[in-house]
Amino acid sequence: MVYNLNMNKTVLVILGVLAVLVIWGFSSYNNLVSLNEQVDAQWAKVETQYQRRFDLIPNLVNSVKGILTQEQTIFGDIAEARTRYSGATSANDKAAAASQVESAFARLLVIMENYPQLQSSSNVRDLMTQLEGTENRISVERTRFNDMVRDYNVSVKKFPRNMLAGLLGFGERAYFESAQGAEVAPTVNL
Repeated sequence: MVYNLNMNKTVLVILGVLAVLVIWGFSSYNNLVSLNEQVDAQWAKVETQYQRRFDLIPNLVNSVKGILTQEQTIFGDIAEARTRYSGATSANDKAAAASQVESAFARLLVIMENYPQLQSSSNVRDLMTQLEGTENRISVERTRFNDMVRDYNVSVKKFPRNMLAGLLGFGERAYFESAQGAEVAPTVNL
């Protein structure tokens, strides 16, 4: 009888431990799914701001084109970068294409600074103000995206959840990083 009672306690303890592990597994899985979705949602916010930028840039380019016909290379670079962004399928490809837009756009801004008649145009001035606001929004959303990626990556890497994450296919996500050479200001020789 004592043997049977001890065996029942052992079975109950084992069942209790298994129940805790199953609950932990479900909880961890749900947490990883939530974090992964938050990263995706934040990237969508970054893309929304990119789209706003891409919608504004053609208007600015068209306003500037009328005054600066000799700077066709930059206009072509901007159009090519927008096309590359539209065709990108992954977040990393889209980030690279967005960096290409930023580079061409920075050269356009340098040119505009060298032409005071552009700055006096109300169209150009209004579009520049909108683009400055958009650039600030992009910066904020990129920072939030990287924060979300950090939270997700920490969750995926921490023990013992890292074992479960590996089994369930949750891997590390890439941070948004600036394009190589972005720290160097563009120079334009007219």
